[in-house]
Amino acid sequence: MLAHQQGAQINVAQLGASLDISAVTAKRYLELLEDLLLIRILRPWYGNLGKRLVKSPKVYIRDSGLLHALLNLNTIDDILGHPIVGASWEGFVIENLLGCLPLGVRSWFFRTSAGAEIDLVIEYSDAKKIAIEIKRSLTPVTSKGFHMACDDIGVAEKFIVYPGTSSYPANNNTTVIPLSEMMLRLA
Repeated sequence: MLAHQQGAQINVAQLGASLDISAVTAKRYLELLEDLLLIRILRPWYGNLGKRLVKSPKVYIRDSGLLHALLNLNTIDDILGHPIVGASWEGFVIENLLGCLPLGVRSWFFRTSAGAEIDLVIEYSDAKKIAIEIKRSLTPVTSKGFHMACDDIGVAEKFIVYPGTSSYPANNNTTVIPLSEMMLRLA
């Protein structure tokens, strides 16, 4: 069930009901899977912005190979033809980027109830935050909501991580950057 919810906000009560177990038991199972490093629960950024913020965490299966196996995706064509391809790329990028961060750096996602969203917020301190949008497209563009969310929380830099091979500037002081280059930048 979690493989089908890759990168989605998790509703523990609904997950428990689907499995015919209590929400408390479902929460304990999720905590166990997180402790075993099988899933990552990315929590939402909280701040006093005077806006309604989404408070449900997102869930990712940390190993993209395991994710594809659970979904019975055996070939690259299977993966590319499946609706999970974008969320799979997002989870892969998040795992690689978070693995490069120094100790003490926090990671979040940000989303308002109006839909303004940042896939990954890297918070070095209260004064220094980096916003990362993750796109699987070779010609990525950001939404107006991404830039509004960046303004809301006051990010220092904005990036779009994509599967291409070169960096280039995009609109609104955003840099489009390959995953490997972003990893080097964060390390």
